[in-house]
Amino acid sequence: MINTRSLIISICLAVISIPLIHAQDLSNYRGFQLGMSLPAAAKQAGMKASEAKVIYQRPAVIQELEWRPQDSRGSSAQGDPARTILLSFYSGELYRIVVSYDQDRTEGLTDEDMIESISTKYGTPTTPVAKVISSSPSQAYSDSEKVLARWEDTQNSFNLFRSSYGTAPGLLVFSKRLDALAQVAIVQAIRLNEQEAPLREIERLKKQDEDKNAAGQKVRPVNKANFRP
Repeated sequence: MINTRSLIISICLAVISIPLIHAQDLSNYRGFQLGMSLPAAAKQAGMKASEAKVIYQRPAVIQELEWRPQDSRGSSAQGDPARTILLSFYSGELYRIVVSYDQDRTEGLTDEDMIESISTKYGTPTTPVAKVISSSPSQAYSDSEKVLARWEDTQNSFNLFRSSYGTAPGLLVFSKRLDALAQVAIVQAIRLNEQEAPLREIERLKKQDEDKNAAGQKVRPVNKANFRP
């Protein structure tokens, strides 16, 4: 009786543990770990942290680093289907990855083909009626794309979509926590920029006049000496 009961308990525990054993890591894409630092991500891409572009500085620093795998060295990189991988950082932490696949290297692939391939690594997806913003926050207009399939857990989200500007697929990966913080910071940054735009324009015109006067004073002695009526 005791042995039978122990066996049943063991089987139950084994069954319960199966999802944990096979749980997919949705925080990692191609060695890029959501939440990793900018220097670490740049190193993973074979780039320098100084190559990152600052999008906003206040109230939090938002940066972007664009990696082109096909330009990397190595024969495997030459056949990489990813055309560009845009890495976005909130206060120095990787919070968002947008993968734009190459049109030629994904030609003929159906949505099902893409979903099947991604599912082998990240598990079974859902097909929500939803859209995601795939464009950079530095762009004036946002590109809203229909989600074809989604892989997610409580912390992270993978979203497969096709670009509205063509048939090439794309993949959006983000940390839910960091992305929420970044979106709030971006909205505040845009508001600050709009409020300060008139003052910046006044300062720009003032500096332009100062530079013009300084240039005039510099050449004035020479031109005065050479002037003939």
